[in-house]
Amino acid sequence: MGLNVYLSGEIHTDWRERIIEGAQGLDLTFSAPVTDHAASDDCGVAILGAEQDKFWHDRKGAALNAIRTRKAIADSDVVVVRFGEKYRQWNAAFDAGYAAALGKSLIVLQQPDHDHALKEVNAAAQAVARTPEQVVALLRYTLTGVLPG
Repeated sequence: MGLNVYLSGEIHTDWRERIIEGAQGLDLTFSAPVTDHAASDDCGVAILGAEQDKFWHDRKGAALNAIRTRKAIADSDVVVVRFGEKYRQWNAAFDAGYAAALGKSLIVLQQPDHDHALKEVNAAAQAVARTPEQVVALLRYTLTGVLPG
């Protein structure tokens, strides 16, 4: 049994690479949003033309990025959503809600100081992990039934 895993959320740290590296040898296929921040922000205007109003600049980019995000979440078996410490990731919260609405298995990756703010998101998740290594252990257990250690 293989799993398609979508890695959503924070783009400023190496958490995705840590999960992918730790999961080597498991029957997992990973996908993710565009993690080049500038490309993600500017894709709409780069392709469809400039906007004077920042709202429409951002709207074009968000709509274009949504094509990839919707397809990746729809095709996933498990969605891992990372909430970082520094930025408010409204898009990550949206992805978590979208995944939950589609009945996808959801793993939230976040630090304890966000527990209260994310209580509704966490309630929809099958697991809340604190480290990428815990996410790998959750995926390994799901595939193999083998506990860590």
